[in-house]
Amino acid sequence: MEGGGAPPETLTEESQSGCVLPTSLEASGLKKSSWGFLLTGIVGGTLVAVYAVATPFVTPALRRICLPFVPATAKQIENVVKMLRSGRGPLVDIGSGDGRIVIAAAKEGFTAVGYELNPWLVWYSRYRAWREGVQHLAKFYISDLWKVTFSQYSNVVIFGVPQMMPQLEKKLELELQDDARVIACRFPFPHWTPDQVTGEGMDTVWAYDMSTFRGSEKRP
Repeated sequence: MEGGGAPPETLTEESQSGCVLPTSLEASGLKKSSWGFLLTGIVGGTLVAVYAVATPFVTPALRRICLPFVPATAKQIENVVKMLRSGRGPLVDIGSGDGRIVIAAAKEGFTAVGYELNPWLVWYSRYRAWREGVQHLAKFYISDLWKVTFSQYSNVVIFGVPQMMPQLEKKLELELQDDARVIACRFPFPHWTPDQVTGEGMDTVWAYDMSTFRGSEKRP
C-alpha cells in the first residue's frame, strides 16, 4: 500500500487492543475490590455474631465468684440422680448452666428450678425443657445465687468451684430446712461431712443431709 503504512487490519486490531485491554484490567480490579469488601464484611459480621453469642457462654455465670460454664457429663448427671430422694420435695440447681440437671430431675418427677445469671443459657434451658416435654416441671430464672433464698427447696444441687464453697456453705446453713439434702458436684464443701459419696475424680458427687449436720452440731 502507498505510504508504507501498516495494513488496515493491523491498525484496527491495534486500535481495538488499545481500548479493550485497559478496560478489562479496570473491570477486573473493580471486581476484585468489590469481592474484597464483601469478604471483609462477611468475616467481620461473622466475628461479631460469634462474639455476641459465645461470650455469655464462656464468661463467668456468677459475678461474685468466677464460675465458668462447664457442661455436666452424663456420668455426673447419673450420680446426681442417684443421690436425689425419689420424688421428695422441690429441687433447685444453683448455677444451672444449660439445664441438664434440672431437666434430668424433672424426668424423675421432681419439680425442679434452675437459677442462672447467664440469660443465653436460661433461654436455651427453657427451649431444651420444652423439647424434652418437661416444661411444666422444669423452670429456669435469670438470677444471681447470692440474691436468692433457698429455704423452700428440699434438694439443692451445686456444681461449684473451691473459692465459692465456704460462702455458699454458710448461706445454705442459714436458709435450708432440716429435711433438705445438698448435693455437691466436682468439689465438696470444706467443713461439712457428707452422708454419701459416689463417683470418682471429676464425676464425684457428695450428698449432705442438713438433719445429720445439725444433729451433730447439737450433740455435746
